[in-house]
Amino acid sequence: MKKKQKPVLIVCLLIILLMAVGGGSFLIHRYMPVKDRMDLSEYYGQTEGSQAHIIIGTTQMEALGEIIDGQAYLPLETVNKYLNQRFYWDSENGQILYATPSELTSTASSSESGSDVLVMNDTVYLKLDYVCRYTNLETYTYQEPNRIVIQKKFKGIQAVDTVKEAYIRYRGGIKSEVLTQVSSGTSLIFLEELENWVKVATFDGYTGYVEKKKVSEVYKLDRETDFQAEKYQYISMDEPVNMAWHQVTTAEANEYLSEAIQNVTGVNVISPTWFSIADNSGNITNISSGEYVAQAHAAGMQVWGLIDNFSEEISTVEVLSKTSSRQNLIQQLMHAALAVGMDGINIDFEYLSEEVGKHFLEFLRELSIECHKNNLVLSVDNPVPEDFTSHYDRAEQGRVVDYVIIMGYDEHYVGSEEAGSVASLPWVEQGIIDTLEEVPASRVINAIPFYTRLWKTQGGSLSSEAIGMDQAQDVISKYEVETYWDKNAGQNYGSYETEEGYFQIWIEDAQSVAAKVKLVPKYGLAGVAQWKLGFENSSIWSVISENLTE
Repeated sequence: MKKKQKPVLIVCLLIILLMAVGGGSFLIHRYMPVKDRMDLSEYYGQTEGSQAHIIIGTTQMEALGEIIDGQAYLPLETVNKYLNQRFYWDSENGQILYATPSELTSTASSSESGSDVLVMNDTVYLKLDYVCRYTNLETYTYQEPNRIVIQKKFKGIQAVDTVKEAYIRYRGGIKSEVLTQVSSGTSLIFLEELENWVKVATFDGYTGYVEKKKVSEVYKLDRETDFQAEKYQYISMDEPVNMAWHQVTTAEANEYLSEAIQNVTGVNVISPTWFSIADNSGNITNISSGEYVAQAHAAGMQVWGLIDNFSEEISTVEVLSKTSSRQNLIQQLMHAALAVGMDGINIDFEYLSEEVGKHFLEFLRELSIECHKNNLVLSVDNPVPEDFTSHYDRAEQGRVVDYVIIMGYDEHYVGSEEAGSVASLPWVEQGIIDTLEEVPASRVINAIPFYTRLWKTQGGSLSSEAIGMDQAQDVISKYEVETYWDKNAGQNYGSYETEEGYFQIWIEDAQSVAAKVKLVPKYGLAGVAQWKLGFENSSIWSVISENLTE
């Protein structure tokens, strides 16, 4: 009986053993982390020949770079958009221009590998080493697959440190393939926290997941860098700027400066409208006067000569996109400024299309170099920020010029669909707030109008005319207009009706000007400007001076 039971017992034990082995295998398979490496060509994507993926920060770019003979190249468009916008393609001469604060460098292009500027298949590429001469970057170049990894942020990085050796996996889970292995104490870029996993990125180009238990709490990481770039040195006034534009249309009109400023007080900068672009080669019209400058200096005023692009005979795109015409324009401005002893140049290029944006910025960079060589203040006029003027790039302007001026007027203008204020207080203030998101307050000047518009509605047709302060008061008096303070506009408002139509006016006067000027100390701005001499009444100057400082 015992002999018969023994085989049965053995069979049972074997069955139990097999079940244990099977269960153990199941548990091992389920809970044991895999160490299989992911195919990086699958992770990054396939490339052909010398093509290379580009990873900037934690983002893989759609555009591809090149790795040729061990040298990494980036498309110029990628460099401009994500790394450094100052590399400027001079299509006229087939070269890259780079404006530092003190000089304009040029690098010729070539179709041969090894050059700093490579033209291949109608695309301009910049050697990564060349980009790094002017840009604070940390770079990695790898092959199999080809990839170029770039880190450009060094301060305030959201990070975690590994507390033990860890795998970075393609997905959260121990069964996910391994992207890379990192040692204890490795800093990783923190992206997202999950239940048991943390999404991270390595500085050398992998984005994946690590077990939460293997990393520290999130902290702010500042990384050391040896890169040192030349910094702009700005020319600034020791007191708040109080600038008046002086519309001068003929050389003879310069003789009437004393008359124009006889009742002016507190103004320390005058900007005469002396220059215009004359043709597409960058030549200018010039009615500047040394006697005018001497007289302004005697009155305690600096002179910032204004140049505009208002001629219908010229194309601003053509003038600024050609290096020969751009440089000709700059040279003529410098010659004129030095000939009459000007203190600065004011750029008033208006209605700039998106197409001209990058060329306008290059013009300012190149002009800044020459202005600062000659101790000339460079200022540039801008409309109030709107989405459709983002290509003006006030942030870049603010880096290269001394003063960025907001033209805080023409909220309503000739052609507006409805009557309204030229410069309501909330609109002006919002323009300042939006500008300060891009430009330091200490180099922002807010310009205010000395004019208003008298709006006329007749037979369903709307028209207007610009009138000065005294003329506006004459209208109020002549038609016995009752006015009241419009708190929404920050102005006195009045309306009246005659046989000619229905008239409306939002008045610029001492009360409205005081409210606008008070925004200068409120936001710590560099000063105020006024358009234009001749539209004011004599009492307004004391109002400006009294409210320009706290």
